[in-house]
Amino acid sequence: MFSKSRINEPGPKKSGEGETGKPSEPAATKPVGEFKASAPKPKPPASILSSDLTVKGNLKTAGDIQIEGQVEGDIRAHLLTVGEGATVKGEVMADDVVVNGRVVGRVRGLKVRLTSTARVEGDIIHKTIAIESGAHFEGSVQRQEDPLKVGGEGKPAIPAAAAAKS
Repeated sequence: MFSKSRINEPGPKKSGEGETGKPSEPAATKPVGEFKASAPKPKPPASILSSDLTVKGNLKTAGDIQIEGQVEGDIRAHLLTVGEGATVKGEVMADDVVVNGRVVGRVRGLKVRLTSTARVEGDIIHKTIAIESGAHFEGSVQRQEDPLKVGGEGKPAIPAAAAAKS
């Protein structure tokens, strides 16, 4: 009278099916079309300007730079280290500035450190500052929440009215 329906009966296993009769996903595969985020770009290695090098012009890097020679121009970097025998004539701007040598010009940094051998002739605009005993400094010191902001005094570089017209 009644016959068993084959719909609910487990049938022979097909290749790629697990014990439950459902397809099993191979361990080493990933779904097709899945977006894989690229690894963050590694920070470039520190650039070192040797003691016998003289540079006339501006330097700009997203990485770290160590000056051991002479630079006449502005410098922008993530970490800037001015070596003991180095001289920089121009504005320096970096997240971290460590001065062991001589800087003639404005220093702007989130963290500024003048070591005992530092000689700075110019203004320092900083968020935090450390000046070791023995450092020579002539100029003014001003604390700002964002010392790297161009335009000074916390004002934007482009007035709002001029930016609206662009």
